[in-house]
Amino acid sequence: MVTNEQIRIKLISAIRNSGLTQSEIAKRTGVIQSSIAQYLSGRAMPAVDTLANLCEVLDLDANDVLCIHEFAEGNRK
Repeated sequence: MVTNEQIRIKLISAIRNSGLTQSEIAKRTGVIQSSIAQYLSGRAMPAVDTLANLCEVLDLDANDVLCIHEFAEGNRK
């Protein structure tokens, strides 16, 4: 089962690796900077459309962020 914490960790890693600031990401995704901060702190999770925009801006595979590959592999064992 995928948890919010797993998604949060993936987002934190992607944002750090992107070299973009939270403000830059917020502007590119159409959300306010405090929302990005809340996603990273775990106080909130992005809506599906926002998550899709984050994946686009951060050049992420949504399947990776949602741990789909890990979940599928765990079910095969």
